[in-house]
Amino acid sequence: MERTPEQWLAKLQIEHNAKLEQLQRWNSYYEGEQELSYLAPELLAEMGDRLRAVVINWPRLVVDSVEERMDVRGFRLPGQARGDADLWRLWQYNNLDELSQQAHVDALVMGRSYVIIGTNEDDEDTPRITVESPLEAYACHDPRTRKVAAAYKKWSDVDPDGKTIEYVTLYLPDSTRYYRKTDGKWELDPDYEVDEHELGVVPVVPLVNRARTGKMDGVSELKDVIPLSDAACKSATDMMVTSEFHAAPRRWALGFDPEDFQDENGNRVSAFSRIIGRIWASRKSKKDGAEVGQFPEAQLSNFHETLKLLAQFVASMGALPPQFMGFTTDNPASADAMRSSETRLIKRAERKRVPWSGTWEEVMRIANRIRTGEWSDEYKRMETMWVPAATPTVAQQADAAVKKHADKIVPLRQTREDLGYTDIEIERMEEEDARALERETNALFGPPKPPGPAPAAPAPVPVPA
Repeated sequence: MERTPEQWLAKLQIEHNAKLEQLQRWNSYYEGEQELSYLAPELLAEMGDRLRAVVINWPRLVVDSVEERMDVRGFRLPGQARGDADLWRLWQYNNLDELSQQAHVDALVMGRSYVIIGTNEDDEDTPRITVESPLEAYACHDPRTRKVAAAYKKWSDVDPDGKTIEYVTLYLPDSTRYYRKTDGKWELDPDYEVDEHELGVVPVVPLVNRARTGKMDGVSELKDVIPLSDAACKSATDMMVTSEFHAAPRRWALGFDPEDFQDENGNRVSAFSRIIGRIWASRKSKKDGAEVGQFPEAQLSNFHETLKLLAQFVASMGALPPQFMGFTTDNPASADAMRSSETRLIKRAERKRVPWSGTWEEVMRIANRIRTGEWSDEYKRMETMWVPAATPTVAQQADAAVKKHADKIVPLRQTREDLGYTDIEIERMEEEDARALERETNALFGPPKPPGPAPAAPAPVPVPA
């Protein structure tokens, strides 16, 4: 169905606004700013400002545990033995070393994030690449091709007069348009010209978490964890409230009148004071029928067991090793057992790399098209290189790599890549290897002899008359 740019803009805003509430909810859980659930309104009214939620931020732990294993280290073109230096320069120019981590976090938390590619007025040979939050950007897919049909980014700013102005950038396959809201209507921004780039594709690439055939916008990694986190925060808050009233021994008194309760200075105090540590004194004695005692304090062990059970559920849902959730025993697990417990988490990170590799490769293909003006078939077979997701010890990793090289399974350069060295570090090693080989050769056979004088040209042969 053909749509005008204004119709695309209206469609994108309607669909985006319908999903904003859910996105903001997921984001609040990652930031630890969610509201306390399972709380009776009567208790909240009674406690008032004294009740503060105890937030156990398991959602952030679940997300960060996966994201920490998602580091891009380069891009390799077909036929290359190492990462492409030009693509890596483009990656670093746009600060994607750190911005890619933000894109990964947003995708895990809210189901998706976006990468936008465009021209760079500061350097025409280096396209600009930015990562965007799904709270501000949205892309619509073509149901037939499943490709991005249109996308937009919305933001607001304050002018010198203190008035808030809303802006939108609309991305279409053949053009990019800039709008601003004037008198409640979207109009083309006179400060920017329409960019007729004619790429044939929308220069916005979604980075989607857990995409499915019927859910192109992805699903938050927190969906299964949020109910358990709510229960844990409620239990922890209840535990703190209980500790206020029952963890310290509660006192009781018999045979007293209200005026008998005095502090150490003789001032009257409440007979039903809830403040822990209040000092009571009385003029009456036990022989007058007065008696003072205390109830046993609460142990709070029921809360501890509840939180431990919930932590086990979260660890199972998030593929987290026991040590991540604070489970310890008198006999700590061995190093091998701890690494074995990370197997599911490592596999989960590796599975996410497959679609995310395609995202970053598409970003680089579009960037190369903007830079060169043509599509390259070579870039269709690009490979994203990642830092290994596993966390073996240095000794284990080195031992495995050296054995592969000694058995002639892999060459020396691949061995160094497996050990995690960058291309620049490997090149320095190769240069030092060449110098070392030269020194050893000179020690065995002596330095190379300087070239002698060039042989004289042969005398011309006389030609008989």
